[in-house]
Amino acid sequence: MDNRSDVWRGVDTIKPRFIELSDRVWAMPEVCYTEARSCAEHLAELRHQGFRITENVAGIPTAVIGEWGEGGPVIAFMGEYDALPGLSQEAGVAEHRPVESGGHGHGCGHNLLGSSALLAATAVKDWLAENKVPGRVRYYGCPAEEGGAAKAFMVRSGAFADADIAITWHPHSFWEVAVTPSLANTRADFSFTGRTSHASASPHLGRSALDAVELMNVGVNYMREHMPSDARVHYALLDTGGIAPNVVQAHARVRYSIRARDLPGMNELVERVHKIAQGAALMTETKVEMKIISAVSNILPNTPLEQELHRIMEELGPPHFDDADKDFAGKIRATLTDKDIASVYYAIGMEPTDRPLADFLVPIDAKRNPLIGSTDVGDVSWVVPTVQVHAPTVAIGTPFHTWQVVAQGKTPAAHKAMVQAAKAMAGLGVRALLDPKLIEAAKADLTRRTARTPYVSPLPAHVAPPLTMSVA
Repeated sequence: MDNRSDVWRGVDTIKPRFIELSDRVWAMPEVCYTEARSCAEHLAELRHQGFRITENVAGIPTAVIGEWGEGGPVIAFMGEYDALPGLSQEAGVAEHRPVESGGHGHGCGHNLLGSSALLAATAVKDWLAENKVPGRVRYYGCPAEEGGAAKAFMVRSGAFADADIAITWHPHSFWEVAVTPSLANTRADFSFTGRTSHASASPHLGRSALDAVELMNVGVNYMREHMPSDARVHYALLDTGGIAPNVVQAHARVRYSIRARDLPGMNELVERVHKIAQGAALMTETKVEMKIISAVSNILPNTPLEQELHRIMEELGPPHFDDADKDFAGKIRATLTDKDIASVYYAIGMEPTDRPLADFLVPIDAKRNPLIGSTDVGDVSWVVPTVQVHAPTVAIGTPFHTWQVVAQGKTPAAHKAMVQAAKAMAGLGVRALLDPKLIEAAKADLTRRTARTPYVSPLPAHVAPPLTMSVA
């Protein structure tokens, strides 16, 4: 019986506290960087478990680090606990039933994400204490993954500088090593300023900022034909300048999310979008100011860590779901379309099945057709060898960032997958502590991948985390 089996059983002995924790994280009225109550819950558990605490990481009140152990390698576990706006939903019901009109919810499962990562860190801490092995386990409590790029700010501050490997996970439809690439992403606001006037009596005196925003959007739409096919550009209107059509709008603001396969490609695309905004200002005789809100890098894979994690997940097997789990998952699937279900199977290169929950491990070499998003885990992966677990917390086919994810966020099935993810992460952490060659191979892989393009933070030096309120 090996040490990894011991640490997996150790997870089972302490999991009730973390299942409760996964049910007790909250979103604040303003979502990004305001996860005060969620952060407080994680801090309380870190203190209870005897971790050394660092608060206000990178100047972010809701970012924390807990560390345990002395000497040896540093094994980092990354957790998240942020939410999404407008996804309020009663847990455990398979119909759209908001708890609060316009309220927020964990539509990407981050209530589970942080709890499982902290559970894994705690299990490795207990293993270190029992076996008296040199090494440090470190838990990173990371806010604002959804659009806030907190990890990018944390990386820039040096918070990951001495970590040897980084391990995390994400709720998903399947049990697999996460080998899907991600897109580098910049979010930037373009604020136009014009001149107000009476839209009927003296329209010639006005200069419409709203016109500038509309012209910018048209220009970006024409650009889409002439950018890489795997790049993405989308926008949201934040300020239309008022609700009176008889007043020329003197101000307007639009937020753009600009994504590309890698950092150089993203930076080039950001500059092109900026030029279009300047052209729109020139055409309308307005002024434009560009302000970068956040930026993240694409994920770098790490073959040695991915291969070892796959072996561990194969040995563990997927979560064991019972008939009640499958019955509720079936009710959720009844709210989905055939296209929703086919889409996630297509992403892993499989034909759709009738399984309500994933009871199999996706081969690491499956011919995937990835559905690509962005994450601030990418920035960590450029400075620390990084690997991720995907665990089936939702019915197969559930689109993320939806009420259906929130509805499943406290179910027994989600808790089972959360604990299984913690076992896989803890098992890899122990494996790395026992085998220095694994860490050496992981670092060599990262060095090779960054040899031609060293990491440069996508965040301009003057950009600070967009903190919107005091959460001390």
